[in-house]
Amino acid sequence: MAAKKNGKKAGKATGELIISKSRTKAAVKKSNVSSDFYGALDECVRGMISKAECRAEANGRKTLRPQDL
Repeated sequence: MAAKKNGKKAGKATGELIISKSRTKAAVKKSNVSSDFYGALDECVRGMISKAECRAEANGRKTLRPQDL
């Protein structure tokens, strides 16, 4: 049975991956963070995950590993 979070099934491709704006702001030391930065960051992370999946599949694996990034 799939785990649920906020009433939605886990693994669904909806919603933002970067949930905590406060964590992002904590990681940024010398700059301000615009509100549209989070959407761009989310898109970038999704692209990285997609590429990592392709690399793992090309290597005959179903498990993503750090080297896939």
